[in-house]
Amino acid sequence: MKDHPDDHLADKFGAMSAAEKIEWMIETDGWALEPVAADASTDPPTPAYAYTIGVPQAVGFSEVAVFGLTPVAAKGLLGLVVDACRGGTDIPLGIELTGLLDNDLRCLFAPVDLREWAPMFTTATSWYRGEGYELVQLVYPDRNGFMPYEAGFDQRMRYAQPVIGTVQTA
Repeated sequence: MKDHPDDHLADKFGAMSAAEKIEWMIETDGWALEPVAADASTDPPTPAYAYTIGVPQAVGFSEVAVFGLTPVAAKGLLGLVVDACRGGTDIPLGIELTGLLDNDLRCLFAPVDLREWAPMFTTATSWYRGEGYELVQLVYPDRNGFMPYEAGFDQRMRYAQPVIGTVQTA
């Protein structure tokens, strides 16, 4: 069982440790979801986000992060990605896709530079015991179909879905 920074809380309260929760989710679903609450004390505020742990071992795809969704919505969306990979779908990185999301909405899997962004993914880093792993950001459109890097994107959503992955724009 892998160590996690919050495991001391489990000892204090007699609950399952963070590492045990990750292990249980991986044993149950083949992968785990780590939700992270929003933090209004940062400038700019950090939105809620969630990311996977165990996806490379489960389906041979990178770990995936998504911003601005509730944990339940993130689990559903990331579960869709895992299921697509299990079904043999080859998901390219850095290229807009249609067909994965409902209503033929576009999405993009943007590679994340963990040298810069690793502090946001401490549970995964702990899980991998400091060994390297790859992570991509699932970037999705606003209600009008605009991606966060496009001029028409709803400006109210900028903080909810920051783009930390590398996106090549034309």
